[in-house]
This record gives sequence, C-alpha cells and structure tokens, in this order.
Amino acid sequence: MRYFLALLLLLSPLLISQSRGDAADIAAATRSVVRIAVFSSADGQRTLIGHGSGVAVAGDKVVTNAHVAEPAQFDESVTFTVIPAEGSKTYSARLVAASGAKDLALLQLTESGRLIPGSFFSGVVGDGIDVFAIGYPANVDIALEQSEEDVLRPSPPVKTRGSISAGRSSKSVESLLHTAPIAPGNSGGPLVDACGRVIGINSFGAVADGGGAEFYFAISVRELVTFLQGQGVSIGGATGECRSVAELTRAEAEREAAARSKVEAEARIAAELRQSREGKIRSDAEHAVIGERENHIAFAGLLLILGAVAGGAAWQFQERGRKDRFKIAAGAGSVMLVSAVVIFIARPSFDEVDERVRAAMTEEIDKGKGIEKPAAVAVTGKRRCVIQPGRSRVTVSDTADVLFDWTKNGCINGRTQYLDNAGTWTRSFVPNSDAQVSVVSYTPASNSYRIERYLLGLDAMEKARTARKRYEVTSCSAAPEMLSKIDNMNKAVREVLPSSPNEILLFDCSDG
Repeated sequence: MRYFLALLLLLSPLLISQSRGDAADIAAATRSVVRIAVFSSADGQRTLIGHGSGVAVAGDKVVTNAHVAEPAQFDESVTFTVIPAEGSKTYSARLVAASGAKDLALLQLTESGRLIPGSFFSGVVGDGIDVFAIGYPANVDIALEQSEEDVLRPSPPVKTRGSISAGRSSKSVESLLHTAPIAPGNSGGPLVDACGRVIGINSFGAVADGGGAEFYFAISVRELVTFLQGQGVSIGGATGECRSVAELTRAEAEREAAARSKVEAEARIAAELRQSREGKIRSDAEHAVIGERENHIAFAGLLLILGAVAGGAAWQFQERGRKDRFKIAAGAGSVMLVSAVVIFIARPSFDEVDERVRAAMTEEIDKGKGIEKPAAVAVTGKRRCVIQPGRSRVTVSDTADVLFDWTKNGCINGRTQYLDNAGTWTRSFVPNSDAQVSVVSYTPASNSYRIERYLLGLDAMEKARTARKRYEVTSCSAAPEMLSKIDNMNKAVREVLPSSPNEILLFDCSDG
C-alpha cells in the first residue's frame, strides 16, 4: 500500500499538468490550505486527539468541517493548532461557529498571523470538469511513518485528481459529488477547479461495497458563503470560465492577428481609395496645367503678333513722318512684346502638378472626404481602464476599473516610473505583505493596460522581494541611471517568476 501511495504522489504532478489549468494554479491553491490539529487537555495533559484540513477565508480565519471541530463543542479543554503549508510558524485557534447541518465550522486565530486566503469560485460548477482535492489524509502520514512532531510541522498538502459528477447532492446540504480521492484527515480541505479556485469543502465519502467505485462529497461554496455571512465574514468569488494561460494566450494572439488583418485591410482600402482619389486629382491637375499653359502660350502668341503689327505700323508712321502716331504705335508694340514674353515665362510648369495634388489631398483629408485621418492618441492625461472579461483570466483579483494619470515619459500618477520597451511601458511590483507579484504594462498607442499576476509561495516571495530591493526605485525620473535601475529590477524579478502567470487581466483604456 505504501508503494502505491508513493507512486500516486509521483504521478500527481503529471496528472495536474494535463488539466485545463496549470500546475502553478494548483500549487498556488495549496498556499491557503492548512492542517488542523485537535488537542485535548481533559486529563491534565495535552493530547493530540485528531486532525483535519482547512482553508483560510481571511488572514486570521479558517474554515473546516464541523465534525473536525466537534470535540470543542463538548469539551472546553479542546484547542486547535493551525499548521500552514509553508514556513515554520504554527498558530493556535479557537472555535467561533459551527453548523452541524452544513458540516462547516469557522476557526479564529488567537495570535497574530497572516494566512493567505483562498480563491473561491461562486459560479456554476460544470459537469465533468477536472477537480483536485487538497488536504492532509491520515493514511499518507501513516504510510510515510510520520511522527506527531512531523504532523505538527508545516508541510505541503496532498493533491488528488478527479472529476465532478453534477446532478447529485445530499438532501440536507448542497454538495458536489466528485471522484478526487479523499481520506480521513482530508475533512475540511478544499476541492478546487483546474484554476485553483475553491468550489467546495470536502466532507465525506461513499464507501465502496463489493468492489464498487468510491465517490466523495464536498459542501458547495454557496453553502459556505451563506454560513460565513452569518458570521460577518465575506469572501470574494470569481465567476469566469476556467481557461488555461496557453488557451488565453492563443486566443489573444488570434485576436491580435485578426485586428492586424482588419487594420491592414482598412489601410489597403484607404490606400486604394487614396490612390484612386489622387489619380483623379492628378489627372484634373494635369489637364488644368496643360490648359493654363496653352492659354498662356496662345495669349503670348497673340500679343506677339499684335506687337509685331504695332511695330510694323510704327515703322510706317516713321517713314511718313507721323511722329505722334509713331510713338503710340511703338509704345503699344513694345508693351505687347514685353507682355508676351512675361506671359510666356509665367506659364505654369509641370512641377506644379505635384504641388496641386498635395494641396488637394490635404484639403480632402482635413474635410474628411472619404480619406480618414489617423486616430489621435493623447500623449498625457487621465486614463480609465475597464476589464475585458473575455480576454482575462481572473482567480483572486479585484476587477474594478483602473484609474491613473499618464505622462509621455512613462510616469504614472506622478510617482511610479515605467520602462519603455518598443512602445509598451512595463513595471514589476513586489509587495511587502501580499503573496503575489504583478508585472504591469501599458501601451499608449492601443490604450491597453495589462496585469500579469503570479501567486507565489513564501520562499518564492522572499526571493522576489530580495531581487526588488537590489534595485529599489521609488520616484519618477527619465534619467538614464534611473531607467537602468528599473530595467535591472524588472529582469531580476522575472528571473524568480514561473514561466506562466496565474492571472492575466486585460483592460481597455480611454482618455478622461
């Protein structure tokens, strides 16, 4: 039996990687799972009388099964120890509330602590979806020959995989029927979907008789929400479809390709329209220039002939001694000849065709006559960015509108400097308290805002914080040395991140 369990544990990462989610999502879900050790001091000696599993619903609160916490309802000496999956610290806790009908209980830490709340899915759970039971089954502890000290030490929970069989529920409580194996000790631990979102709290199983299959039940999140609301505790819940990062990335690439094709097609049509309009305008300009040249030449020729006639008349008047008429004729002839030369020289050249075409095209663009101007993008100013659910992968984050003030040198809200990378401005964020790293980018040309969020464990978060501190930047500046620090910080943080984020949030932004 021990070897079978070991083989199951070795194969579980492979099984997880084949789901629609990602192994990183299930790993992120384990951060919120705790072991709950139950102690009794009834005989004057602190004795471990049982253990179960639980999931954090707040930084200082844990939900588990009522039957795990049941001893405390009848014995005041019963206490609880909450043991996280990571770190070295454990926490004492007390029972706040329990519902036997729902098989749910709420524990409150009695000392300062900061647990990582789970992500909960409040939508409709689909039939046949992949699910994972996460917890601390006692048979694994036995198989691994765990001592009491080992049990009370933080350790990763066990993950098993199965699927949902919708349409079956207990009569007394709304529950989910599934096939992810659980055992004593799993009680109170979460059942999560392939994105690591809690969809139920594992409660009990149907024991197989005569070689039949075993099935298991988890209390639904809707029951959990109702129970917690009665205790003044609210939990956020995602409702979107569980889509893998690869699927979302592929869909986004296809969307961008389609958008590029549309832009290229519109540009081609605009170019053809422009070419057609320009061709007609050029033809009209050429005809106008040719006509004007011919008019100039004809008029110059006429003046030249008239000037010659006037010159001949002046010669005749001179021969006849008619000086007064000679002067008039000679003057008129001179004016005509000079005017003919000026008009000929002033005829429009063929170079004016290009100038007239440019002027006409500019006028048509300004007036919007079928030729579109490029859309103007505000260089600076306030932005409002709205989440695009169909293009996003949300598990734990708030999806409220993002508001910020943008400047052309990459400063947001006058205090946070971003780094330009081919028109997309990027910055990494590593908080001191929350167990998540965000890589945020903004592309002014398309007014798109993107958040890639990585849900990391304690060790990975400490590495990320160390990387950030080496290149701490706390103000806006476009100075080369400051931008170099931001670049080094972004690179250092990325080196400790997994290959794929747990969340991708895409926002469309508008001015104002």
